Amino acid sequence: MTTAVEKYALVNGRRLAYVDFGGDGAPVLAMIGHFGRARMFAPLAAALAPAYRVISLEQRGHGHSDTGGDFGRDAYVADAAAFVRHLGLGPVIALGHSMGGVTAYQLAARHPDLVGALVDEEGGAYNRRPEIPHPVLDVTNWPRRAATLGELRRGVEAHGIPDAGYFLESAVEHPDGWGFLFDHVDMMASQRALVGDWWPDWLGSHCPALLVHGADSPILPTAMARRMAERRPGTVLRELPGCGHWVHDDAPAAFAAAVRDFLDRL
Repeated sequence: MTTAVEKYALVNGRRLAYVDFGGDGAPVLAMIGHFGRARMFAPLAAALAPAYRVISLEQRGHGHSDTGGDFGRDAYVADAAAFVRHLGLGPVIALGHSMGGVTAYQLAARHPDLVGALVDEEGGAYNRRPEIPHPVLDVTNWPRRAATLGELRRGVEAHGIPDAGYFLESAVEHPDGWGFLFDHVDMMASQRALVGDWWPDWLGSHCPALLVHGADSPILPTAMARRMAERRPGTVLRELPGCGHWVHDDAPAAFAAAVRDFLDRL
């Protein structure tokens, strides 16, 4: 059984929050996608323990990590590299969801000494139109504050979000009402910085890799996922039917089993 402890690290002059799920197993650096929280990887950590120790990083601008500043890809990767070195963990298994998946494979490409294996959940190698019709979710006019959590939910869902549950993981009660931990302007800047062609980074590492794809995902097209696996040697593709972009939420047991099977075969 894992024991989650929220901690902080001062990295490159920025305070980054993370959750260490504990244990003495092989370290897994788990990185969230946009709007995510470190605690989202709790079910995975429990399934991988005790053979693996999951450490989930709240990347800059997310959760309880510092907001503001540069949200370019280089900044995210530099944070991840400095964080691994700060904890003295390398080489790690770099795992990430969506934007965090991109950070994971960019870390593997740019700092190969720090990454022994890679797990990418729904982080595409190309994030531009027309392949990706909506690469940026416009949160500009989402509510900043609401009297209740339910009102905050309704305010988000009024902007065309069918289920705001994922985003409400970042909701907290402030002195002046309910709101999000993330800054709306930061999230727009971060999403725009993720728009691009990241094929060189995806193909730039040589460690074993697992690509997890939700077969019903509107974010990573199946054709692209298959192309990513075909073009990168040493990559295993797992397509999970009935899952969308948030595979770890849609099928937590199947997701954990896919990751565990891959890691155990290394």
